[in-house]
Amino acid sequence: MAGRETKRESDRGSAGDAEPERVPSGPRGAGGTTPAGGSVRVDSWIWCVRLTKTRSLAATACRAGHVRVNGERVKPAQAVRVGDEVRMVHAGRERVVVVSRLVSKRVGAPVAAESYVDNSPPPPPREDILALGVRDRGAGRPTKRDRREMERLRVGARRPSAD
Repeated sequence: MAGRETKRESDRGSAGDAEPERVPSGPRGAGGTTPAGGSVRVDSWIWCVRLTKTRSLAATACRAGHVRVNGERVKPAQAVRVGDEVRMVHAGRERVVVVSRLVSKRVGAPVAAESYVDNSPPPPPREDILALGVRDRGAGRPTKRDRREMERLRVGARRPSAD
């Protein structure tokens, strides 16, 4: 039985044909980071750090003028670099973030949170949001007077009077 190899011996192979050991390039989930001197498209970065749900929503927001980098409106292909301030209006809320890490692939929430410094103003209290235009269930169609009152409330909440 000296000529027969056992399964364990054949799995080991000889020292010359051993595969090189794979070493992870960074912390788990940090794949897709770009070198410090590089740049990434702004629509891609916004999506990668989870400020929008889809990349097409990020590109649409850029085209509509809802995204500003360092105070200027940008197109979706505009390059963003470390240290840039990105302002974005999304879902009725303004987000102000400073880029601290460039990411070229969508990453998990913990890594995404490390990719920017959030300087956004706090969201409005929930009571203020719910108070606008709430009608009782089953109250029927609003009258013209009711509709005008609701419109006055909505406009007043968006634009404070200049008095």
